Amino acid sequence: MKIIIATDSFKGSLTSCEAASAIERGVCIAIPDAEIEIIPMADGGEGTLNTLLSSTKGIFKEVKAIDPLCRTIKTKYGVLGNRKTVVIEMAAVSGLMLLKNEEHNPLRTTTYGTGQLIRHALESGYREFIIGIGGSATNDCGAGMAQALGVRFFRKDQTEITEIMCGGLLGNVASIDITGLHPAIHKSQVVVACDVKNTLLGEKGCSLMYSLQKGATPEIAEKLEANMKSFIDIAETTIGRKARDVPGAGAAGGLGAGLKLFLGADLQQGINIIMDACNFYERIKDADLILTGEGKIDNQTAFGKTIAGIAQQAKSAKIPVIAFGGIIGNTEELIKLGIKIIYPICEKSVPIDHSMAQASELLKNTTARVMIEYKQSIKY
Repeated sequence: MKIIIATDSFKGSLTSCEAASAIERGVCIAIPDAEIEIIPMADGGEGTLNTLLSSTKGIFKEVKAIDPLCRTIKTKYGVLGNRKTVVIEMAAVSGLMLLKNEEHNPLRTTTYGTGQLIRHALESGYREFIIGIGGSATNDCGAGMAQALGVRFFRKDQTEITEIMCGGLLGNVASIDITGLHPAIHKSQVVVACDVKNTLLGEKGCSLMYSLQKGATPEIAEKLEANMKSFIDIAETTIGRKARDVPGAGAAGGLGAGLKLFLGADLQQGINIIMDACNFYERIKDADLILTGEGKIDNQTAFGKTIAGIAQQAKSAKIPVIAFGGIIGNTEELIKLGIKIIYPICEKSVPIDHSMAQASELLKNTTARVMIEYKQSIKY
């Protein structure tokens, strides 16, 4: 039996490689003679940089930039094995994982640091970009990113907003000056790896659907939505380009829309970019089973996340898929995509802190149990 292990990270617990290793140990307990191939996955969020660089033998570039709350940190971006294409993982500089729980506040967080990484790469001579935008702490429509690249924002009284742009300042913007945008942008190609397909506004937009996960209250989410609506109206009119309804515009608190507007970026599903780089479809063709997983699995997972992309490729190749998750919600949409079954790695009664601390062992044990049952069901 050939088994592909292609899992995303379990956020806060396991990287994609660590999760894959735990699943592998579980398989070996149940089916010692299985042929196993591990293909670490990501969808534009955490792990995208490492996955792409390891797949292409790329290199890291260490730099300093500001985090979501404007504190200087050491971070990095990468260059693919072709030595031409830069990979930026916004989560590494503007991500939620960089903040303590009590610091989560999408009114205050910014993508300015992401813009700093883009500027550093531009000034180092690079003109081809892949930007992964999952795992953000932000809801600023990429205004901070644009500001770092020379875009200026003004209030109704024509005074410039000199503070670093954030979600709470979007509603203050009355006009935008893009004449100072870094000139190398016009000679660059930017592909955005989106971890979701949501558009910018409305019930499934970034503010109302995702800002609550970043520290917003329902009242703050409504304010962020109003700010976003005001800002995108002005930005689209100023630049002469539509972005709000593009799939992925709502990714990373609207950074997808901002990259489309200010950099002319091409928004794509992040998992597709990763799978292309890993030659995923060719590598799974002769597999008997695919095992995948991530920390939280629910109907949002169907909106362009890793498991959804794997399910679509596996369905085309007629390969069954079993998924594991730390937290399991409504998965009706994923089952429709072709996932055979989805298993939680622990009971709901288990405290979340315990399950996260023991994620590797829980994932290994669940995999072993499931694979014993699976082996019996197919009379292996």
